[in-house]
Amino acid sequence: MGSVFRSEEMCLVQLFLQSGSAYDCISELGEMGLVEFRDLNPSVNSFQRRFVSEIKRCEEMERILGELTVCGLSAVVPQEQLQRLEVELSEVARNKEKLQRNLLELTEYTHMLRITRTFVHSRSRVSASIPLGSRFVSGLIHRVKVEAFERMLWRVCKGYTILSYAELGESLADLDTGEISTNVVFLISFWGDQIGQKVQKICDCYHCHLYPHPDNDEERADVMDNLRTRIQDLNNVLHRTEEYLRQVLQKASESAFTWVVQVKKMKAIYHSLNLCSFDVTNKCLIAEVWCPVNDLTNLRGALEEGSRKGDATVPSFVNRIPSNDTPPTLLRTNKFTSGFQSIVEAYGVGDYREVSPAPYTIITFPFLFAVMFGDLGHGMVMACFALWMVLTEKSHKRKRSDNEVRTFKGRYIILMMGLFSVYTGLIYNDCFSKSLNIFGSGWSVRAMFTDQNETLQTNTLLILDPNVSGVFVGPYPFGIDPIWNMAVNRLSFLNSYKMKMSVIIGVMHMSFGVVLSVFNHLHFKQRFNIYLLFLPELLFLLCLFGYLVFMIIYKWLAFGARDSRLAPSILIHFINMFLMQGGDNTPLYPGQTGLQVFLVVVALLSVPVLLLGKPVYLYWLHRGGKSLRLRRVSMVERVVAVGFQSSLLPFCLVNVLSIFQFDFGDVFLHQAIHTIEYCLGCISNTASYLRLWALSLAHAQLSEVLWAMVMRLGLRMTSRLGVLFLVPVFSLFAVLTVSILLVMEGLSAFLHALRLHWVEFQNKFYHGTGIKFAPFDFSALPSVFEQDGLL
Repeated sequence: MGSVFRSEEMCLVQLFLQSGSAYDCISELGEMGLVEFRDLNPSVNSFQRRFVSEIKRCEEMERILGELTVCGLSAVVPQEQLQRLEVELSEVARNKEKLQRNLLELTEYTHMLRITRTFVHSRSRVSASIPLGSRFVSGLIHRVKVEAFERMLWRVCKGYTILSYAELGESLADLDTGEISTNVVFLISFWGDQIGQKVQKICDCYHCHLYPHPDNDEERADVMDNLRTRIQDLNNVLHRTEEYLRQVLQKASESAFTWVVQVKKMKAIYHSLNLCSFDVTNKCLIAEVWCPVNDLTNLRGALEEGSRKGDATVPSFVNRIPSNDTPPTLLRTNKFTSGFQSIVEAYGVGDYREVSPAPYTIITFPFLFAVMFGDLGHGMVMACFALWMVLTEKSHKRKRSDNEVRTFKGRYIILMMGLFSVYTGLIYNDCFSKSLNIFGSGWSVRAMFTDQNETLQTNTLLILDPNVSGVFVGPYPFGIDPIWNMAVNRLSFLNSYKMKMSVIIGVMHMSFGVVLSVFNHLHFKQRFNIYLLFLPELLFLLCLFGYLVFMIIYKWLAFGARDSRLAPSILIHFINMFLMQGGDNTPLYPGQTGLQVFLVVVALLSVPVLLLGKPVYLYWLHRGGKSLRLRRVSMVERVVAVGFQSSLLPFCLVNVLSIFQFDFGDVFLHQAIHTIEYCLGCISNTASYLRLWALSLAHAQLSEVLWAMVMRLGLRMTSRLGVLFLVPVFSLFAVLTVSILLVMEGLSAFLHALRLHWVEFQNKFYHGTGIKFAPFDFSALPSVFEQDGLL
């Protein structure tokens, strides 16, 4: 089998990297994504490894990146250039902050001079009450502090101050916090140095912004002119500073994505180098990696390219080594098969070199979904939606849309489910709960009621007898005849048809899973499992439920319209089969009772073989005589030789250990659990496939109810207003169809198809206990960027 049907063959490889070219070699391996590194220093703390300082420098660059991202830059640069950029931006930002603070102070000073001028003029009109030699303190204070500030001045200064204040007409940013607040301008007149010191302390306590007060109007005018000039100059400087900052950020952001990739790659490379160990001379790094056997040539080429870039005098080389550790599992996929592989791996990652269910899931999963979802109209809507996602895939990737429905790997799964639903919709002849009469019905009423017009007029229901010549011409060419859509017994007919179809599909699906286990037994050199596991399992399944499928198909073929009333019940015959008696029922064919007894006996005899065969064989192999021991030694040598040649050494060693280290109790207990699970599972799993019938029936009935209760109301109106009324009715029908039948019913059918594959199909041959191959690959970095918010 190729790599599509089972995982890639892996090998453990030692890499000998020269210290000078190790970084370049690891970089080349990351670009190609060929290997998975093993940690050769498991006992060494993460903070005590060789390249911790380099990783810290990369993290420092990431920290700087986070700060620059706030400024609108999503970039990382080489370390020296990034540090220079950080220093330059920090200095420009500090200068800008100082300029903004100076501009705010000058603005406050201007407002203070304008408002205090009115205070001085109002006091000059009552100058007789103001003693000579008074001095002034002026500034701004928050409005919420004014009342407390005034009381404190009165109590401390004993009334030797005069306070005047007025609210500022506009809100300004606070100098310390930067928050927008409403301020009050105040002017305090006082006498004496001691009072002045107290006023100064009170202003400091309330965090007032104090500014010098001019002594006369001429000085005030000069200060106002000077402030206007300085404010204009500061605005010009601030504008140039912001323009310069914008230019620096724009220039840095031109190579933003390249810088991000570079630093992320550097950090990943140093993390990988920390997994390596040094030789005794500290001149060579030794790494152990898992690598696909088919990629060994590419691995050697990557090391040669890295050595050439690092100007190494001694080239790096590869040494393949044996190992008894279980290799990781690698299954190569593309954008079409990756979605189906994800469905399989959601159950569990396959064991190394185990048969993969993914290639078969590409067909069986959408088919089982379509059996439950079969509707031509709904399938076409789903297929068109998925086709739109597939065709616009590249444009959505360029936009980096957050909508996962557009970008996730399941768009091809939806496309396949839609196409298969169209196929099963044609089989069911069901399109939005209506049948399509494409080829013409095979039933005709004329042959029975040509001369009985009274019968046609007085009876709402007519029974068509296929035994009458001309009533039934022949079967419908493709799918179910559309006349069944009008039949009263349509539901009972479809129930019988879909129930039997579900059993047939289920038994075929489970039998196929059992057959696939043969390829595992052959590949892992366990031929005794074919006779002791595969054959009893297959006989048990086919002798009971395979025979049930045979009876269903035989009854369809053996009984026609004329003798259909004589057809016996399959269910009664199946029950009598286990009772080993014929009963009073008419047999399906001659010799039925004897054949059924034989099949039950074979099924019952396969149970002890399945239960005891493998434990007894292994016990006999372990406790055999001298000749058998010689055979075991030769078999061990042969198994180990095969393991070295085919990279199946871990599994061959397991077989060898099972020969020399054998515990009959453990083996028997494991086999007893497997036998009970399989025998009971065959019964429960066959019944589980009846969900195909149940969900198909539910989907058809919901579709019919939706048509009858919504769409039919709009179609009944024959007046001109009916056309206008049909628009909202169709809109409601479309919304309910998408939300209920496509989304909810589609999700339900998807989950049930998932369960049928995981439980009923895959457990027959798929263990799913492996370890996924996680290569050192730079192509996974964009997802890391999105998590860090760098893209």
